[in-house]
Formats: sequence, structure tokens, C-alpha cells
Amino acid sequence: MAGAFFIFLREGVEGSLIVAILLAYLAKIGRRDLFRDIYLGVVSALVLACAAGVVLYLTVHTYANTTGQTIFETATYILAAALLTYMTLWLHHHARSLSTELRTKVSVALDGRQRLGLGLLAFQAVGREGLETMVFTLALVFAQGTGGIGVGGLLGLALSLAIAFMMYRLGKRINLGKFFTVLGVLLTVFAAGLLADAIENLQQLGWIPFLHQVVWHSGQFISENSTFGDILHVFLGYASSPSVLQLGVYLVYVVIVATLLIRAPKHRPSSAAS
Repeated sequence: MAGAFFIFLREGVEGSLIVAILLAYLAKIGRRDLFRDIYLGVVSALVLACAAGVVLYLTVHTYANTTGQTIFETATYILAAALLTYMTLWLHHHARSLSTELRTKVSVALDGRQRLGLGLLAFQAVGREGLETMVFTLALVFAQGTGGIGVGGLLGLALSLAIAFMMYRLGKRINLGKFFTVLGVLLTVFAAGLLADAIENLQQLGWIPFLHQVVWHSGQFISENSTFGDILHVFLGYASSPSVLQLGVYLVYVVIVATLLIRAPKHRPSSAAS
């Protein structure tokens, strides 16, 4: 549940902020009549993401306990980890200038009198977050099953909407750079766990036939099948019998991404953005 909560919180905050920025800007310039274009783009994006997730899950589920399922799960783990890494680093640079960039795109669409462009802008922005969330959710389902994912996802989404509401309706101020950095650190650990799961699958398939020696056995103390062990596995990448390569990839990934987050120069917003 913890993994789903933080994923939906992060994706929900970014997606809802994008929509809020678009609507706030249109309201400011007196074009509330274009709200429906934004709504249409958002709804279309969410329907597409949900449909894609259901189709992929049902397709993979038909190949349960087969090599094909293991291969697809492994690809999902790697893709989810790559997307999490990219999003974390990208937002670390662009969180403060997100509003200005979106307003510029809206102005371009309006100057060209392309109402369809507004819907496509909302569709692209929300659709990206929706598809990313779908990939992450599938990775969670493959890693732990469906238990707790729905509750965690709903809680994270509800909190993200509350944050967006406070920022754009109640006038509260939140440092987006720090907010996304904290979430980024938490999800970096989650992504490291996904990579470790991918390595485990690849070694079981025989595609990586080296460094498979087990580092420790802690199943008698914390079993991965227990509730606590399952939480540790999903959120922190805990493994009761990790191989040398699993542990090595986990640690190297965390160190590299953490270093990039700490040393990366922050994007300085222009005076217009301020």
C-alpha cells in the first residue's frame, strides 16, 4: 500500500497541478469558455490510460506462471525504474518553471486559434502521467499482487488533489522543488527495489548466469511472505535472500541517483516565472 500511495501522490500532484495551471490561466485571461476543451482532454487521457492498463494486465494474466509472464514483468520493472529516474531528475530541474512553460504553450495555442490544441495539451500532459502511473501500478501488482494497491492509490490521489486545491484556490504556498525532491528520494529507493526484482528474474531465467551467490538469509526473521516483509519488499526492495548482483545493482543505483539529485544545479526561474 505504501508504494501505491507515494506513486499516486506524486503522479497525482503533477497531473492535478498541470490541469490547475491551465484552468487558472484561462480564467485569468477571461476564457472560461475553453474549460470544456481541457476537461475533454483530461477525461480522454484518463480513459486511455485505464484501458491500456486493463488490457495489458489481462493479457499478461492469461500467461500466468509462464516464461512469457516473467519476461514481461521484468521489462515492466526496468521500464518503471527508468521512468521514475527520469521524472525525478527532470522535475528537480523544472518544477519551479512548470507554470510558465504551460502558460506559454496555452498562449501559442490561442494565438493560433487552435482550440483543439488546448485539449491536446491537456491530453498529452495528463495522459503522460496516467500512462506512467499505469506502468508503475502494473509493476506493483507483479511485485506484490493487488492487495492494498487500491486503498494506497486512492489515499495518495486524494492527498494530491487536496494539495493542488490548497495551492490554487486557498492561496497556500508549497515549495514544489523540495516537495518533489523528497518524493523523488523515496521513489528512488522504490525504483532500486524494482531493479533488484528485475535482476532476480533475469538470473532465474538464466540470462545473467553470474554473481548469483546469496549474500544473506533473513527469511527466518522477516519473511517476504509476511505483511511486514511484503511492505519492506515493495517499498524498500527488501529481499530475504538477495544475490550479490541484486544487492550491488540496488546500492549502485541509489548512490548514483542520490548523487545526481544532490549535485544537480537547480533550474532558476525567470522574472516572468516569479
